[in-house]
Amino acid sequence: MTSGQAVAAPTRRRLCGQLALTVAVLTVAGCLARRHLPVLETGAVRLAVADQGWLLAAGTAAAATWMCSALAQQGAVLRPLPPRRLVAAQFAASAAGQLLPAGLGSGAVNLRFLMRCGLSAGCAATALAAKATVGGLVRAALVAVLATACPGVLGLPRPSALWPAAALAALALAVLLGTALRPRCRRALARVRADIRAIHARPHRAAALWGGSLGFVVLHALVLIAVTRAVALPLAPPLVALLYLAASSAAALLPTPAGLGSLDAALAFALTASGAPAAAAASVVLGYRLLTVWLPLVPGLLVLAVLVRRGAL
Repeated sequence: MTSGQAVAAPTRRRLCGQLALTVAVLTVAGCLARRHLPVLETGAVRLAVADQGWLLAAGTAAAATWMCSALAQQGAVLRPLPPRRLVAAQFAASAAGQLLPAGLGSGAVNLRFLMRCGLSAGCAATALAAKATVGGLVRAALVAVLATACPGVLGLPRPSALWPAAALAALALAVLLGTALRPRCRRALARVRADIRAIHARPHRAAALWGGSLGFVVLHALVLIAVTRAVALPLAPPLVALLYLAASSAAALLPTPAGLGSLDAALAFALTASGAPAAAAASVVLGYRLLTVWLPLVPGLLVLAVLVRRGAL
């Protein structure tokens, strides 16, 4: 077996595993949708007669997420990127991300775009890693703040009992990673840390990275909040934002394309567990997915094709 075949074999196994998981999740989601078809039909009818003003506000917030994503991506790169192509690349990446699980599509588009802008493969990968890391930290911080504002919603154990165990687990994980990493991995991590320090040495780049990441998450939560208002679901905005963050974080554990099936079920479960009627929860989930996934999908793929044709990807 050649070295290329040795590298390709684990990649194929990983892709086959992700594909099998995606098919399993979609199969379960399809069975659940068929079982609850009357509820979905009622939810669709309720969404069709929803308040158009709130739906317009939700659509505006959804469109603004691509601007925030572009801002965060520029913040993760030291050199200036072409603004229009950067926003177009984020729009195309969001469409590509709907077709492949675990963000593979959006990551591939952004990686190719950064390399076309003159970055090396290593620097482009570091920029994507920095953006993803900051996005995760922003989500965790928002969950902590909103969980404090809405106590008891997530059903978490008391902090006094949780924090020591979490600290010990994190310490053990750090020790294991430190001993298991090979010198080559340590060099790669050192390069990532150096690039991140260079980004934060420029305040405007750091502000763009953190501000864009925060805006991206907040705007997605605002989309869901606006849809709840459109269908007259009386849930407090901080509660809806917390439910979105919790559901999207849980859905990330099942890497289906665009969170299809996993995010829908998590959002519906979170809303109904908070007291929303099943039909209203279905309306909210359908509206959120319509504005963030289905309506932008075809235009995003067209933009992707144009960028490829013009050599921007």
